[in-house]
Amino acid sequence: MKRATLIFCYVSASLLMFTSCEKGGEGGNESKLSSNGSSESHNMGQNCMNCHQNGGPGEGWFTVAGTIYNELNNSPTPNGLVELYTGPNGTGTLAYTLEVDSKGNFYTTNKINFGNGLYPVSVASQTRRYMPDAVTTGQCNSCHGDSTHKIWSN
Repeated sequence: MKRATLIFCYVSASLLMFTSCEKGGEGGNESKLSSNGSSESHNMGQNCMNCHQNGGPGEGWFTVAGTIYNELNNSPTPNGLVELYTGPNGTGTLAYTLEVDSKGNFYTTNKINFGNGLYPVSVASQTRRYMPDAVTTGQCNSCHGDSTHKIWSN
C-alpha cells in the first residue's frame, strides 16, 4: 500500500517545501545504503528519519542519514564520504564510513553503535570538515539546516 506523507520543512530564504516520501516501510526493515554515483535518494536537506523509521512510510529504517552541501550552502555536494570516528578531529578509531550519493545524501539502515558518541567528518574533494561534538543519533538533518548550519564540505 502506498502512503504519502506531507512534510513541512524550513529551508533558506524562508521557503516552505512540500514533499512526500515514497512507498511505505511495511513488513520489515529493507536494507538501504547510499553509494557514490547513486541517484535513488530524494528530499535533500530534510530530516530523513521523519519517513525512514520503524512504522514510517519510507523504505528502510535509517540509522544515519543526512545531506552534505557546498561551502556556500546553496547546492548539495555529491560523491563524498562521511566518516564516524571514536575521537574528535579524526582521532581514535574509524568506526564507520558512508558514501555520499550523487544528490549529496548519505544514509544507512545498518546497525550503528554510537556508544558514548561518535565524531562525524565530511570528506569531499580532499577537504575534511570535522564536527567538534560527539553525536549519539544519526538524524543529521534534524539539526543541520534547521537549528544549526547545514553540513558542508569542499
